[in-house]
Amino acid sequence: MTTEAAPPPGGPDTQPASPTAEEFAAVQTSPEFGELRSAYRSFAFPLTVAFIAWYLLYVLLSNYAGGFMGTKLFGNINVALVLGLAQFATTFLIAWWYSRHAAEKLDPKAAAIKSRMEAGE
Repeated sequence: MTTEAAPPPGGPDTQPASPTAEEFAAVQTSPEFGELRSAYRSFAFPLTVAFIAWYLLYVLLSNYAGGFMGTKLFGNINVALVLGLAQFATTFLIAWWYSRHAAEKLDPKAAAIKSRMEAGE
């Protein structure tokens, strides 16, 4: 199969230079990269622990507190169903919250590091 499309403008020389292993190591030890890593960890680790604890609470309640989980709230809706659906809601809420955090705090720092490395600084 052939195409009639023209090749993209520029050539192989328009690509940014690939950083060396030494440059990667230097960036990894830089304070700027440390701030990026800290901003990520300060958000991701606590939320991961909180979500796992919330999930384990749900599992433990399902196994050992059947009477409580079977409590009808209204109609055929019981506590287990509400908490189970809350698991899904929590998952989507955390994903949305992380995407906002990444866009506001992580992406600008990562872009600055990337542009500095591509410029060879």
